[in-house]
Amino acid sequence: MDLELKGKVAIVGGGSKGLGRACAQVLAEEGARVAVCSRSQKDVEKAAQEIGDSTGRDTLAVAGDLDRPETIRELVAATIARFGRLDVLVNNSGGPPLARAHNATEEQWATAVQRSLLFFARMCREAIPHLKKSGGGRIINILASTVYQPIPNLALSGATRMGVVAFAKSLADEVGRDGILVNNVCPGSILTERMLGNVTSRAKELGISVEDALAQRAAETAVGRIGQPNEMAYLVAFLASSRSSYITGTTMLVDGGLVRSVL
Repeated sequence: MDLELKGKVAIVGGGSKGLGRACAQVLAEEGARVAVCSRSQKDVEKAAQEIGDSTGRDTLAVAGDLDRPETIRELVAATIARFGRLDVLVNNSGGPPLARAHNATEEQWATAVQRSLLFFARMCREAIPHLKKSGGGRIINILASTVYQPIPNLALSGATRMGVVAFAKSLADEVGRDGILVNNVCPGSILTERMLGNVTSRAKELGISVEDALAQRAAETAVGRIGQPNEMAYLVAFLASSRSSYITGTTMLVDGGLVRSVL
């Protein structure tokens, strides 16, 4: 299937590693020009170079902290200056602090709200005028399976990301007639540095090895294994494409059957 992404321009937050890197790679493989952003200048430049070299696509690296509104403005402006348009926005940020619901600190809550709620609103606000100029576009928010099912030590993830689900639903109604579609993707049990950090913390609590903790996570899924970042990125590429033309306001799991909820 041709996703018709050739010549399109995408922004991917947190694009130097993990889920963001996988999304940027797959979008570039499908023909998109990609702007990637992360905090580390070295990491983001390396990622952009590798993506460009492997796909032949023009790739822009922007270093900055996406917790800061000015970084978001700079990212969008740099993308437009380089490519002249914007068609796809993949909102991916660093996860909120690991914390329990009963004792999360004020500082942890403040970081979580900035990074895992307001970030999405700010990115959309800056991007939407440019998506409209391009005649429409796609917004894909990368959330987490905590939207559906709590995970120990990730209380702030579920609390803030549920707010994004509500935000995205409202936004989909507001911009649908402009040709802009808005959807959420919720990964679960996908092997990233973030997941390894959470599993390592959990392993210490239980007094078991990280390998055993990973095996437990794998056993909790329907398919019996941990997922890879590109397995989520393929869905993101589809949602970014013209082939997803009647899908908006939805929230989709990519979790290998981890979540047992029927809704």
